[in-house]
Amino acid sequence: MRNFSQVAGSSLASSINGWRGTLVLKAAKPPSPLLLLYDREADAQCRAVREVLTALGLDARIRPCPIGGDRFSHDTEEATEGQRIPLLIDDASGQRIGGAAAIIRHLFETYAEMPVPLIYRAGLLQARWPDLASRARLGRGARARPSRAPLQPLSLWSFESSPFSRLVRERLCELELPYTLHNLGKEHWSELGPASRRLRPGPYEPAPGGKRHEFWLQHGRVQLPYLVDPNHQVGLFESAEIIDYLESRYAL
Repeated sequence: MRNFSQVAGSSLASSINGWRGTLVLKAAKPPSPLLLLYDREADAQCRAVREVLTALGLDARIRPCPIGGDRFSHDTEEATEGQRIPLLIDDASGQRIGGAAAIIRHLFETYAEMPVPLIYRAGLLQARWPDLASRARLGRGARARPSRAPLQPLSLWSFESSPFSRLVRERLCELELPYTLHNLGKEHWSELGPASRRLRPGPYEPAPGGKRHEFWLQHGRVQLPYLVDPNHQVGLFESAEIIDYLESRYAL
């Protein structure tokens, strides 16, 4: 019952945001090294950036900066114009960019070679309003909790609007656990819907050549979230199991 309530609240947050961060708009060529994003899960400006990462199929190294946290927050002190988060470090282009509007413009112009689409401009405008999505989550993913730091960053396969993935990202942020975010946005309308009830009936196989197809070949299914902890050779699918694992392994 507790997990059902959490998923329902997370689904409400996605609905408030118009389910941006679901579909891949244009698969961009990933930079090397990966983008580095200083992020707070519950922050509206950060959310707008993560929506674009999903839309472009871009992965990123996430450094969580919850309120009251100190594991990574000091790294953002030199951000431009006093903007602490979101902060993007793009070593491939030599850019250090603070603020959602500038980051989103950089991502579209650099990696999609196109102007910012209207729907993502709307996301920026919405991020300036009272943050109803975060209120729907009752502040989860906002404040730091005591935790053990992992020796190596974790890896999370996710897409921004996924209600189940959000629950895991919230916990990773609260515990200040660094991770690599692998965005697996839906690549076609037929993939819409939960993993077990997609719009297109019958067995599911993603289109060859995409990131979802690569994941499907490795795991025999595309179900998110999926967490890998290289520190303990653990791989987990279910959000409730992942959260229980993070609590038992890293929370103090």
